[in-house]
Amino acid sequence: MANTKSARKAARQIARRTVVNKARRSRVRSAMRKVEEALAAGDRSQALAAMTEAEPALIRAAQKGILHRNAARRTVSRLAQRIAKLKK
Repeated sequence: MANTKSARKAARQIARRTVVNKARRSRVRSAMRKVEEALAAGDRSQALAAMTEAEPALIRAAQKGILHRNAARRTVSRLAQRIAKLKK
């Protein structure tokens, strides 16, 4: 347990940030899952709609430190490539 006043404050801040970060990570994963489900169904229009939601969520997560920026960019790129491969 934290002994000093500053350590107790740091523990409180960490607890708050953890809740926020979990929510953001969950939002990103949900957005990615929607794209994956649309891809699995072969529905290009639904995949594009889900991608317009997932891409900003991924980039925002990278900006906030939830994901590494290159990991977010790589994920966006790979999803976009898979959507492009679907028949029009």
